[in-house]
Amino acid sequence: MSDAAETEPAVTRVGLVGLGEVGTILGRALAPQGLRWLGGWDVKLAHADTRDEVLARAQAAGVQPCDGMAALCAQAECIVCAVTAANTLAVAQEAARHLRPGTWFLDLNSASPGTKQQAAAAIEAAGGRYVEAGVMTSVPPYGIRVPMLLGGPHAAALQPIVQGWGMQVQVASDRLGVASATKMCRSVMIKGLEALVIESFTAARHYGVEQAMIATLQETFPGIDWPAQAAYFYSRVAQHGQRRAEEMREVARTVAEAGFEPLMARAIADKDDWMAAQRRAGAFAGVSDPAVWQQWADALLAARRPGDDPMPR
Repeated sequence: MSDAAETEPAVTRVGLVGLGEVGTILGRALAPQGLRWLGGWDVKLAHADTRDEVLARAQAAGVQPCDGMAALCAQAECIVCAVTAANTLAVAQEAARHLRPGTWFLDLNSASPGTKQQAAAAIEAAGGRYVEAGVMTSVPPYGIRVPMLLGGPHAAALQPIVQGWGMQVQVASDRLGVASATKMCRSVMIKGLEALVIESFTAARHYGVEQAMIATLQETFPGIDWPAQAAYFYSRVAQHGQRRAEEMREVARTVAEAGFEPLMARAIADKDDWMAAQRRAGAFAGVSDPAVWQQWADALLAARRPGDDPMPR
């Protein structure tokens, strides 16, 4: 263990910013660990139409809801931020107005290296200690042990603290942007595969060629259970299309920061936006997850307007 880790005091007061899926998963894992305080703030707590839902999630997770960012920062020794990609910088800037010097700020959000560097500048200017995290796969199957890469000059000092909570983390670099670049470049592939499967499988279902098409995929990539993987992809994008679209816009920013035109990342964001719109329109109301991929595809096909089907089956 490093000298910094040996002398670093224990963190016993943790604040969660964002009480959505990831925040509440972390809350449930941290609540039984004997922390002196575990609090949370979500902007939805400020709105009457969403407040009760978030309060219920916080209570179920064992998280004390706060009245605002200032109240959370007044208590927290470490802030763990898990909000949507589009809110990454704004939340860091808001926290910077209230946090106490020396407070850790662990940023789990899916944002570009440039966005993470701006967030770090705001936190560091306020005397906080910013650490970026690249969450390297979907959180629900792993919970608090989801693999993460940490980055920034304070990453090595924070590593043993969060490992003590059960987090599975590795330090990618003491340079900000490396962890997030790794995560975002991976997302081009993973979120792109989701979008491709949804488009390919739904079109194949329309033409009645899904069995033949999947058979060729299975021959080319025998290590993948395509029907099971497709069902998972449909489910995740149907539930979290808007969040994925925001992430992919940050991925597009990442690609642009490298000097390339982010044609694929933008197209994936558009597909995720489209799936989110289908959900809002009620296309998936009759699908109970877990469902086979065909149920998701049939829901999309049934949602087409009259005249959209040029080749009736």
